[in-house]
Amino acid sequence: MPNKLIHETSPYLLQHAYNPVDWHAWGPEALERAKTEDKPILLSIGYSACHWCHVMERESFEDPEIAALMNEHYVNIKVDREERPDLDAIYMTAVQAMTGRGGWPMTVFLTPDQAPFYGGTYFPPVDHPDMPAFRRVLMAAAQAFQTRRTDVEQSGLRLREAIAESLSSRPAAGELSFALLDDAAASLVRQTDAEEGGFGVAPKFPQAMALDFLLQTYLRTRDETILKTAEHTLEKMARGGIYDHLGGGFHRYSTDNHWLAPHFEKMLYDNAILSRTYLHAYQITGKGFYRRVTEETLDYVLREMTSTEGGFYATQDADSEGEEGKFYIWSSEEIEKVLGAEQAGVFNRYYSVTKEGNFERRNILFAPESAEKVASELGISMQELELRLAEARAKLLTVRSQRVWPGLDDKVVTAWNGLMLRSMAEAGAALGRPDYVAAAEANAGFILRELLRDRRLLRTYRNGQAKLNGYLEDYSCVAAGLLALYEATFDLRWYREAAKLAETMIERFWDESDGCFYDTSNDHESLISRPRETSDNATPSGNSVAAEVLLRLNRLTGKQDFFEKAGRVLGFQADYFMRYSLGFGHLLGVAESYLAPSQEIAIVGDPENLATRALLSVVRTRYLPHKVIGLIRDEEDEAAHEFEFMEGRRQVNGNPTAYLCENYVCQMPVTEPEALAAQLDGNPGAPPSPLGFVPIKLL
Repeated sequence: MPNKLIHETSPYLLQHAYNPVDWHAWGPEALERAKTEDKPILLSIGYSACHWCHVMERESFEDPEIAALMNEHYVNIKVDREERPDLDAIYMTAVQAMTGRGGWPMTVFLTPDQAPFYGGTYFPPVDHPDMPAFRRVLMAAAQAFQTRRTDVEQSGLRLREAIAESLSSRPAAGELSFALLDDAAASLVRQTDAEEGGFGVAPKFPQAMALDFLLQTYLRTRDETILKTAEHTLEKMARGGIYDHLGGGFHRYSTDNHWLAPHFEKMLYDNAILSRTYLHAYQITGKGFYRRVTEETLDYVLREMTSTEGGFYATQDADSEGEEGKFYIWSSEEIEKVLGAEQAGVFNRYYSVTKEGNFERRNILFAPESAEKVASELGISMQELELRLAEARAKLLTVRSQRVWPGLDDKVVTAWNGLMLRSMAEAGAALGRPDYVAAAEANAGFILRELLRDRRLLRTYRNGQAKLNGYLEDYSCVAAGLLALYEATFDLRWYREAAKLAETMIERFWDESDGCFYDTSNDHESLISRPRETSDNATPSGNSVAAEVLLRLNRLTGKQDFFEKAGRVLGFQADYFMRYSLGFGHLLGVAESYLAPSQEIAIVGDPENLATRALLSVVRTRYLPHKVIGLIRDEEDEAAHEFEFMEGRRQVNGNPTAYLCENYVCQMPVTEPEALAAQLDGNPGAPPSPLGFVPIKLL
């Protein structure tokens, strides 16, 4: 018999629908039952791709004896953290306050009025030296609730107060300056592992937003140390086992210092953020390696993580056939059987494949040495090596596709789709990939069709059902994606939809007293606290993306209110930038754009005209993080009246024309791509592009 989770859409919740535990989803029925029966709530929070969530399910939630204890003493609620980031934020704060650490699965014991009084993460079925058995925890928490109710309620009250203070704390307002940002960049450089790349020690997370901030800082300062620091980590990650060398895309994080052994889940948001960072590295350096990583990552998303409706799926699991990473690892014998001895010899040398293996007697593909060094050792040219490796990867990918696949969480998470929408749109424009722009358009259409109701976004979609109130990050990430899609297509629909989302975001999430946004809307379900995340973690915070969206809208429209609100959000966190720079990677980049001279680029011409496309190529092949760009066909074009910097723009002598302005002070209009390139390369913050001005294949 299934439990009540059988009626949910989340694959994570559905995975628990046949547990003997009497699970409920979070909602009025379960919460009222706890009050009526005067039982504590056992709240379990996890997500589909979480390895230890699966372990705890197998060990405890599928155990009839443990389930009986849970059903007797508790109202049991299971939550998918990807659906309910508000609950995750509130109760993670409580667990961290109680234990000093957090993670998933998260297990929290609540009073019937939702106040936490005990919690932790993974609990084993039997006692471990550093962890009590889950059975013992269940009985102890139930006994405390029954026999020491006053103590439990007082503990819950203290935790509620601590949560409220933590989630609504206001730092001392700081003053933004380039000196502050330079200090933050210097702090990031100091935290970098000089040998292996990354920040700190294992486990190592990609930290793409911090790397992107370093790339922005390099544009302004021309400090080669900063660029080398960012590149060192980007190269180490892309050569490491955290990168899927056959199928493209990045796994979640590395368990070691060398980027060799990852946790094998693949998250949509990681691949959205990382693909943008590698794109920017390519635009700055012109190195084809970064372009290949960008394209392989986005190609993977199109191949394996995109629905026929246009939505992007949430995650791929770490496990297949009950074993973490089994889908991705190889024995040397398997590789030789597929490739033959000669080709396998080359492949195994480059990817460090041995008979002994580097991971549980098998091999994670890992390329610690440069292709130049390996080609020299093998006595072949770089071109020959790359050709052989590409052929071998294609053969092995075909064979791998016949294995049992990891589980797929095929729900659509709105914010993460906004992140990938932006990456697809930007990469499509910069790399001349119409398929990426088409995917971005399909995704934007899907979001607006299926996840938008009366100007309000919903959080998730699966199997034809959209549900749950959208959060700040949903609005801000989708708006940012739509603005990027406007710049890739110049279809005003996308800009207008972004502007409407921004207005709703201000109406429903803005806190005028503190000058920042809440994560939940002003009519959201009442919880024990109203969360407000301002630091950037695995994904950029809703506040940091919201500030960026407002800043971009200010530069497009000239509306000062957008600029002022963006500045208040940045000022709210400025005092933390230096002390905790790694936790504010995206917001630091927004602060860089806030302080830097803006670039407004107006193109006048038919986008199908080759001369117009040549001008666009000059702009799109460069990394210009502080620019906005618009296009009109002529002075009667609607966009000429929509954007302040487009007004009055005309072609010169009937030729497609570019106007480059800085803080609305414009240079002479130009009609030749060489002249536009010279103007852009002469601007502070825009070093000469290694990609030049030669038009690439455009839309």
